Amino acid sequence: MVVDELTDEDVNRMFRALADATRRDIVRRTLVAEVSVSQLAAAYDMSFAAVQKHVAVLEQARLVTKHPRGRERMVRGSADGIRQAQRLLDQFEQVWRARIDRLDALLAQDDPAASA
Repeated sequence: MVVDELTDEDVNRMFRALADATRRDIVRRTLVAEVSVSQLAAAYDMSFAAVQKHVAVLEQARLVTKHPRGRERMVRGSADGIRQAQRLLDQFEQVWRARIDRLDALLAQDDPAASA
């Protein structure tokens, strides 16, 4: 299943990143506004280094971008990365809907009340 030429490793990286509640929260915060890593660290009960690691995982998954502004590192959510994840999930949904439609058709064939 290919979304914008994503490799299996890209997809794995994306979903591993999104599997963690803290990382999902970081994505949510950074889609609303650009935030420094220091500001993010202040929002969580963990070390600055731990937050940096979470941001690095999200950056590798292309769900956020990080750039310097003076002495700070600013983090911004990637709308393109989120759209890729959404398109991938949409493809999975299409597969499941097609399976349900086929199952409904098979059940309708076996239902004597449907042919009456």
